[in-house]
Amino acid sequence: MKVSIIGAGNVGSTTCQLIAYKNLADIVLLDKSMEKAKGIALDLLESSPLEGMEKSIAGTGNYADTGNSDLVIITAGSPRKEGQSREDLLEINSAIIKEVISNAVKFSPNAVFIVVTNPLDAMVFLAMKAGKIKKEKIVGMAGVLDSSRFAEFIALELNVSPKDVSALVLGSHGDLMVPVVSQTFVKGKPLTSVMKKEKINELVKRTRNAGAEIISLMKTSAYYDTGASITVMAEAILGNKKEILPCSAFLQGEYGLKDLFIGVPVQLGAKGVEKIIEIDLTQEEKNQFLQSAQAIKKIISGVKA
Repeated sequence: MKVSIIGAGNVGSTTCQLIAYKNLADIVLLDKSMEKAKGIALDLLESSPLEGMEKSIAGTGNYADTGNSDLVIITAGSPRKEGQSREDLLEINSAIIKEVISNAVKFSPNAVFIVVTNPLDAMVFLAMKAGKIKKEKIVGMAGVLDSSRFAEFIALELNVSPKDVSALVLGSHGDLMVPVVSQTFVKGKPLTSVMKKEKINELVKRTRNAGAEIISLMKTSAYYDTGASITVMAEAILGNKKEILPCSAFLQGEYGLKDLFIGVPVQLGAKGVEKIIEIDLTQEEKNQFLQSAQAIKKIISGVKA
């Protein structure tokens, strides 16, 4: 199996490291700075004797080297800075995505694509349109990250293992994301039975602002949890695991929505998005989800492939 990661910034390099340490596939790391990509690849390769890595890693600035990839992960783009919303990146990252996707599809027309660049739901929509990619073969990374954040905040508050928390966040990857409280459980019990509503609301708010919180502390976007989230998705695709994960997928009637990418539970396997799972939401959650969808529609109305 072969994975190409486009963009050797913090997110791309962290993803490269995690995929390499899991021995999931041979990796090509591409960046506009070929020297940087080669340096990261060499640094990782030199840890092979310590980590038991058996796959190849190559750094490059040439898209031809990404040819015949099974999976292409796009992390290239301008990161969010303090005071910026994800939507503020629309214009600059649109140009980057169009350039990246045209080159990546040219050399790997049969690959599955994971888009990570913000504003996520708009960028994966643009990538699908610009690259003329089948909707099943392209997906956005957002819900895995947001759900991980929500679960961790709950675990910290209740002083339990994060493994004891099953959390779900749907909708847009932005301020209108929808932490689905009705589908969130702690040791098998509904969250509402073990935590007061006021505290739940606090954690929902913190989850929506989690990216900005990281930026305020590090002065750059998050990348450890982001890389881990991408790797979970990559493992599901490369291993054909049929795993159900919250991802930004293209809806064609599901949840009563059409022609947009939004975070929903999907079954991920070797073919990409193999199924979209429709779950029951409370009326309040439905309203929030539709509000989130309207915000995405407004953003993508300004996107030109």
